[in-house]
Amino acid sequence: MLSETNADPERRFAMHDLQGKLACVGAGELDTTVDFADRDDEIGTLGRSFNHMVRQLRDSRDESDRLHRNEISRAEHLATLGEVAAGLVHELRNGIGGIAGWTEIINRDLPPTSPAHAVMKEVGLEIARIHRLLTDLLQMAHPHRTEVRSSDLSTTVEGAVTLTRMQLLSKPITIALAKGANPPEVEHDRDQIHQLLLTLLLNAVQAIDGAGLVRIEISRLKGNATIAVIDTGCGIVPENLSNIFQPFYTTKANGTGLGLSMARRIAKEHHGHIEVTSEIGKGTKFLVVLPIQQPTAQAAAS
Repeated sequence: MLSETNADPERRFAMHDLQGKLACVGAGELDTTVDFADRDDEIGTLGRSFNHMVRQLRDSRDESDRLHRNEISRAEHLATLGEVAAGLVHELRNGIGGIAGWTEIINRDLPPTSPAHAVMKEVGLEIARIHRLLTDLLQMAHPHRTEVRSSDLSTTVEGAVTLTRMQLLSKPITIALAKGANPPEVEHDRDQIHQLLLTLLLNAVQAIDGAGLVRIEISRLKGNATIAVIDTGCGIVPENLSNIFQPFYTTKANGTGLGLSMARRIAKEHHGHIEVTSEIGKGTKFLVVLPIQQPTAQAAAS
């Protein structure tokens, strides 16, 4: 314990020193330490605690700086790879287009009874699949800039529903649209949300074997608009649910595995998200949540 004669001056000196060092730490000087940490009393305990706290802050800052540098380096590396990949995809797509043209010529010149027609048909389907994959890759590498405007969300949804219905003329699948009361005006890029919904609708249709129903529900939830796409299809096994938004992950024989990945990216670019629930044998529900007003517009209005 400090003697009564020395306690107050020493405490005042320690507190004064500590206040000065706290100001240095507040200014970002994390090499700061107090000199009284080697004392064997409560002042020394306070000093050691202060030095330990500053050391932890310094270590945290250094680790944060290291991670930040790594992220910048990784982003630059990925950007370079993206440019190279985009150029490569463009060239490959041109080459695939030429191969497709020659395949059609060969198939046309084959004798009508040639068994090679079946082979050429499979070749054509595989070429079409590769072309779709390359087109999706190119779109992921160079997505068009999001152009957000306030417009009727139900009109965007109806466009995707109409296009999907046109592809179901020979299938016993019903697509039902429920708008709810007073569908909201939502700030969104109509082309991108149309693409997102078309992906979800086509996935829903492909999940149904035979007769079935796909239901789309538009509603409002606080400051958000929601679009639910609900099907009566086969459902998604639980172990696959965490992977379905990953690029190139697909359980379809002819799928590219990029549709849902792009759909999630579009939702994020609108400051929204997509939720999914599923039950084997009963169906799947995708819920798209979009803010009615984009955050930048909200800040400008406040």
